Amino acid sequence: MAGLTAVGLITLIYYRQLLLVKTTTVILTFLLSVLIASTVWGLGVSVFMSLAAMLCVDYFFLPPIGTLNINDPEDWVSLFAFLVTAVIGSELSARARRQAHEANRQRNEVSRLYEFSQSLLSAQTPLDLFNEIPTRIVQLFEARSAALYLPGKETIYRSGIDVPELDAAQLKAIHAAGYFETDVNLRRSYCPVRLRTQMIGSFGISGSVVSKRTLEAIATLIAAAIDRMNAIELVGKTEAARESERLKSVLLDAIAHDFKTPLTSIKAAATSLLEDLEFNKRQRGELLVVIDEECDRINRVIGQAIEMAQLEAGEVKLQMSPHFVSELMAAALEDCESVRNTRPIHTEKMRQDARVDCDLFWARKVLVHLIRNADVYSSPREPITITSDEKDGFIVFHVADVGPGIEKAEIDQVFAKFFRGKSQRHRVPGTGMGLAVAKAIVEAHGGTIEVVSEVGRGSVFTFTLPIERVTNAAR
Repeated sequence: MAGLTAVGLITLIYYRQLLLVKTTTVILTFLLSVLIASTVWGLGVSVFMSLAAMLCVDYFFLPPIGTLNINDPEDWVSLFAFLVTAVIGSELSARARRQAHEANRQRNEVSRLYEFSQSLLSAQTPLDLFNEIPTRIVQLFEARSAALYLPGKETIYRSGIDVPELDAAQLKAIHAAGYFETDVNLRRSYCPVRLRTQMIGSFGISGSVVSKRTLEAIATLIAAAIDRMNAIELVGKTEAARESERLKSVLLDAIAHDFKTPLTSIKAAATSLLEDLEFNKRQRGELLVVIDEECDRINRVIGQAIEMAQLEAGEVKLQMSPHFVSELMAAALEDCESVRNTRPIHTEKMRQDARVDCDLFWARKVLVHLIRNADVYSSPREPITITSDEKDGFIVFHVADVGPGIEKAEIDQVFAKFFRGKSQRHRVPGTGMGLAVAKAIVEAHGGTIEVVSEVGRGSVFTFTLPIERVTNAAR
């Protein structure tokens, strides 16, 4: 109807002599309208318009006017040339339109496949990946529903409307046979998922007609994602096994040094007290001090292991409240009285009124461990220096020692569980859990901890705690 209307309007305008033009101009105008129609509506409409326009030119513009009869052979040639040109031009225009449509469709499919691959790469666990596959297929390929079948899994992973056609039996049959199946009328497709030469599953799409090439691309991306996830799982298991062996070795080493050594001292002191009743008061006191100190040492090791387990399990609930920096330092130094008896400890606070938002019980453990750590690794009679300053909403604490320092290759590992420096692990007893516990506590407060060290000159451990947040009402 639109094509006939266009032909009628052109005929009316020229026939009523609203525009005084030659017959050639009329034919070219009809030709232009036919080409435009082929671009907009396709080949069928343009061919129909070409025939209608040819009849109109013959009846209204070629002599004898008013009849479908042409006396001049040149007019027959003109009409035939017009018809051929219109049909060929329409075909070329329609072909270009189809090619543009196909190119646009392929570009959209490539874009969707890229988005699909990116979404599969973002999955963190196998379950996330298996649920993500049908969900993203429905979203990206405008399907009503999608389903993924993987042998050995208890369920079929689905998304969208659960239509009866995408049932388990059909998905299993496609996996077993390894062939494609597409029903254009029902807008339903099935495709096997193949990893190299092995069939690893199948998937189905309903409500969207997808080309075989796109189905193959989707299957390839699914197979690659599953293979990647399997590789990640394998690496994780390998790393877990390696870490388990390392922890066993470290624990055995810890038992040998941090349990056996103090137990030996306790046993020797207790045996001496039991066997020799002639010890004077001072000698008995020295043996009892040995027993007390070694019991504290064992208790400290066990306590660190319990604290590490609690922090990793998220069982520690911090009781945050404001505390003066001087209060935190005083509490830590009170726990380190034995260190103060053997070497000087210098403290310096940039702001006397500064307050941190922390759990005093746990925050003091960080400072206590760093002080004791500095005492163990510092050279005899060298001081330990504790300073604090303010930066970017945090109070920054520095604990500096004068000792052997840490090698550059080991700095990134000092906060790892059970790590001991190779040059100090046999000279200084310990389990390597203290710094890991300190790191977990600081991070639970929202702070950071790091170390700067120079071999032969000592180390500076730095950690941050948030400054007390003062509300407007409090101001």
